[in-house]
Amino acid sequence: MPKLRSHFVCNQCGAESPQYFGRCPSCAAWNSLEEQVARSTTSSTTIGQVAHRRTNGKSSTSTRNAPTRAVSSLTLPQITDHPQSRLSSGYIELDRVLGGGIVPGSLVLIGGDPGIGKSTLLLQTANRLATRYRTLYVCAEESGQQVKLRAQRLGIGKQAVADDVDEESLESASPQPSIATDADLYLLPETDLDTILVELEALKPTVAVIDSIQALYYSSLSSAPGSVAQVRECTSVLMQVAKRQNITLFIVGHVTKEGAIAGPKVLEHLVDTVLYFEGDRFASHRLLRSVKNRFGATHEIGVFEMVDQGLQEVLNPSELFLGNREEATPGTATIVACEGTRPIVVELQALVSATSYSSPRRSTTGIEYNRLLQILAVLEKRVGIPLSKLDAYVSSSGGLSVGEPAADLGIAVAVAASFRDRSIDPQTVVIGEVGLGGQVRSVSQMELRLKEAAKLGFKRAIVPKGSYSDVPGMEVIPVSRVVDAMAIALAGSKSRQQAESVENEE
Repeated sequence: MPKLRSHFVCNQCGAESPQYFGRCPSCAAWNSLEEQVARSTTSSTTIGQVAHRRTNGKSSTSTRNAPTRAVSSLTLPQITDHPQSRLSSGYIELDRVLGGGIVPGSLVLIGGDPGIGKSTLLLQTANRLATRYRTLYVCAEESGQQVKLRAQRLGIGKQAVADDVDEESLESASPQPSIATDADLYLLPETDLDTILVELEALKPTVAVIDSIQALYYSSLSSAPGSVAQVRECTSVLMQVAKRQNITLFIVGHVTKEGAIAGPKVLEHLVDTVLYFEGDRFASHRLLRSVKNRFGATHEIGVFEMVDQGLQEVLNPSELFLGNREEATPGTATIVACEGTRPIVVELQALVSATSYSSPRRSTTGIEYNRLLQILAVLEKRVGIPLSKLDAYVSSSGGLSVGEPAADLGIAVAVAASFRDRSIDPQTVVIGEVGLGGQVRSVSQMELRLKEAAKLGFKRAIVPKGSYSDVPGMEVIPVSRVVDAMAIALAGSKSRQQAESVENEE
């Protein structure tokens, strides 16, 4: 009879240990080791033992001297090409994040905070896919009735009309969103992996949605659903079925307090694409961000907006993250950030004021905190602006997270404008990375950024020297140091008191 032995598995990284530790030896996470019981046989033949027998066993001289030949491996020219066209999800933003569409037989993992809209997005996507392909939606966390109620709220699956509605009201009613028929969209409320595998084998859908992987359980394992072993084994088995049957799988994953996908890190290694659905709970827009993609570019983003009828695409996100340009405001600068291959015009706001405490406060929203501290130090040391005794607050319009260095020059100009209480020309964009020596460094995709700014009506751009290109209808000003950029950006600008006096005279 096989022996039972217990070992401890980290629920953060999946590392195994024969004994318990308060801190994981692999990822240094505290209180993350969980005990699991595993079966181990008393004797087994390992690959190393087989290789040892083959090399050290007795064999004839002819057999030892015979040349070996590869049996299963192939060279690249020997592999037959099978061109596959991508499937359109029905959403331009989702296709952009996936690299141009859905690759048949791929595994896509979508994570996000509770209530952010993961199930809503996948249910709407499944509904649109079902108009052309057979689609299976596995709801492991909700009953079929709950999913139907949500579908009716989103305008999905309305195939019957109440008896008390007459024909005239039907003709005058607004058109409903395109819905799939029962023969195209299938719903399976189930948590048992074996039952789900049987349904996949019998139905053979083109696309399947698993909502969510933490709710499934594999009966061959004794651990609870959502544990490291269950998540790893369920994902591995689903991956084998998807690759064998050429089924595209969308898998919903929970996230931890830190915002990472819950479960072992191997979960992200098994899938082909990892997407994060994020957004501010006080705002209506949602961002779908790609952090891993074997079939396209990473760090692409898709922008959606949550409305009464579910999620809608935002095809021009620059208008969403761009403030009002009709009135100049002190401490405001406009940058062009690049998320993957998409340029987005974002407005940055800065506020510098006298501190009331012994140590000044620094606060950021959408901007990396350490990056702000570095820029403030450069402004005080290289430009001569005394910020060590002043509070500094910097935020991006709409709460968009801007982490690339191309926003450095915009932050520096906005802080300087707030300190001088001056406003920058609303038709000016500022792009560049700030070095510790006060120099302005070049950034990538400059031509793409400038074209996006010119399309939105900007007339002037302050960019690093040597990395600019001519854009019709835009004046491009190259600079090499932060001091030069501030002199150009603040030249001719009026303070708030001067602007108010001019308005009073008029």
